[in-house]
Amino acid sequence: MGDKTAKLLSTLKLQPVVPVLIIDDADTAVPLARALVAGGLKAIEITLRTDAALEAVRRVAAEVEGAVVGAGTILNAKHFEAAVAAGSQFIVSPGTTQELLDAARASEIPLLPGAATASEVMALREEGYQVLKFFPAEQAGGAAYLKSLSSPLAGTLFCPTGGISLKNAKDYLSLPNVVCVGGSWVAPKELVAAGDWASITKLAAEAFALAG
Repeated sequence: MGDKTAKLLSTLKLQPVVPVLIIDDADTAVPLARALVAGGLKAIEITLRTDAALEAVRRVAAEVEGAVVGAGTILNAKHFEAAVAAGSQFIVSPGTTQELLDAARASEIPLLPGAATASEVMALREEGYQVLKFFPAEQAGGAAYLKSLSSPLAGTLFCPTGGISLKNAKDYLSLPNVVCVGGSWVAPKELVAAGDWASITKLAAEAFALAG
């Protein structure tokens, strides 16, 4: 588990914001990923919420230099295995099941499992997980809730996702137990549909600057 934790942390520490993407058309995946990488956001999460998702992961993994592509909304072992086969370098889930933990244990690809309560965090700590996704962040209590976990659950790091924007990202990033945040605002659907990659690169650069 130690090697996988180190691998996951090295990915999440590349940038303060991990783009969380819903891709409807696989043809947009490569130019979108290139635009994000150009703005400094190399780690990219493509969610398995559309029929195009796995093909999008496949193309980004094969064609976008500098990108570290992961797959999100992984709900079961079948999803996990398909995402890894497509080239995912990290896996993200909104929650956790034993089936998912078993699939992750059998793989070299690291899992960022989701948790929303102290009990869920404690259960995942017992499984050896030190880095978790806090989801849905805003709806589950926001930055104030996550801050309250930092002392009793010291040693656990989080990537909060859900309801996070440029306006509130710093509230999370200022916390000692937050390594990065996940957000979809860096790739608005209207800009993707218009093929306005320059504007997406600008949004990515603004997000990357939050590290400062």
